[in-house]
Amino acid sequence: MIRLSAIHHYAIGLAALSEAMLAAPAQAQGDLLVAPTRVVITGGGNAEVVLSNIGEKPATYRISLELRRMDEEGDFNDVAEADASTGERAALDMVRYAPRRITLLPGQPQAVRISVRPPEGLPDGEYRVHMNFRAIPPTETPEQAAATGPEAGVQIRLTPVYGITIPVFVRKGRLEAQASLGQVQVIRSNTGSYLEIDMGRGGNRSVYGEVIGKSPRGEVLFSMRGIAIYPEVTKRKAKVPLTPEQLAKLHGPIRVEYRELPENGGALLAETTATLP
Repeated sequence: MIRLSAIHHYAIGLAALSEAMLAAPAQAQGDLLVAPTRVVITGGGNAEVVLSNIGEKPATYRISLELRRMDEEGDFNDVAEADASTGERAALDMVRYAPRRITLLPGQPQAVRISVRPPEGLPDGEYRVHMNFRAIPPTETPEQAAATGPEAGVQIRLTPVYGITIPVFVRKGRLEAQASLGQVQVIRSNTGSYLEIDMGRGGNRSVYGEVIGKSPRGEVLFSMRGIAIYPEVTKRKAKVPLTPEQLAKLHGPIRVEYRELPENGGALLAETTATLP
């Protein structure tokens, strides 16, 4: 027998997941769906991230905070707490969350609550941690191991561990940022072709949006969402994968725009023109 209270909480969870997915894109890895994919808290306050098990079996996830820094290639490097800067340490200290471990039934969503309490005297700026959601492999009973293991010898079994990491931003004070676009070129390799775009950033906060390429007639030739430039870098390279069909159209003059995502207003952040061979 299913209690009405359980149905009520489940319905609330589904509603929360729907609202979160409408507010920002969701990200999936393995059987885990997370929405939104980034959290921005201005000053102090609270937020929620909704996790959903889209698999067919119960799954357990461990939640933790990490520090990561962007480099000029747009990649992220892990930062040990001992090597954290003053701002990174402040971000770890002021961000709180619960629960830290979740077990979800198939199709079940649950919210992770995030709260931020900036300390007195915190300088204005943008502070960031990365929240990691990592699957915990199920424990195999001795009976299961005996049933699947070899009669003799040693068996090595590799179990993939899936995880999703999203950024959590805390912004304090009046912050501004400017973006710029530089050289645009097509890179061809044995593994595929992509458009490489030099991007720049100024100011005291990150920028985030999508890159869109258009023909002189306004036809969209390519687009890529979720491109950020974080405060630790003033420039980075964005690499937009190209299909053979897109590559065939990239000849002559094109207009490249860097815009906020439509759900964030779609404002133009930077633009450039390039002539491709």
